[in-house]
Amino acid sequence: MRRRRNKQSDDAEVDMTPMLDIVFIMLIFFIVTATFLDEKGVDLTQPPPPPDDDTPTKPRPAITIYVDNQNVCSVDGNQTECDRVSLSVERLLADKPGANIILRVNESARHGLLVTLKDEFDTKGLGSKIEIVRNS
Repeated sequence: MRRRRNKQSDDAEVDMTPMLDIVFIMLIFFIVTATFLDEKGVDLTQPPPPPDDDTPTKPRPAITIYVDNQNVCSVDGNQTECDRVSLSVERLLADKPGANIILRVNESARHGLLVTLKDEFDTKGLGSKIEIVRNS
C-alpha cells in the first residue's frame, strides 16, 4: 500500500497585513469624519456668600418654583402643571419686573424635569438659580 502524502503544508498561514491596513484606514476615516458636540451642562455650584456690608440694599422680589418628590410643580405656592411653569413665571414677571427666579427641586424629583425647566428659562433669557431640597 502506498501512503499518500499531503503536498500542502499543514501550517498554512494567513497574511494579516491587508486586514490591518483596512482596519487602520477605517479607523482614520471615522476619526476624521467624527463630529464633536459642544454640550453645556447645568451649573449646580453654589454662589459665594454675599460680603458683610453695612449698607442695606432693597431686596429684589423673588419667584419661587418648587418641584416636590412627587414631581408636582408649584409657582409661588400655587400648584401648576409642570409644562406651564414658564408661562406662569412670565405672568408673574409682569407684576414683579426684575424678580429673581428660584428653582427649588426636591432631591427625589425627576432630574429630567429640572433640566427641562432650567432649559426653558435659559431659552427665554430668564436667569434662574437652582436649589436642591433634601428630604427630612
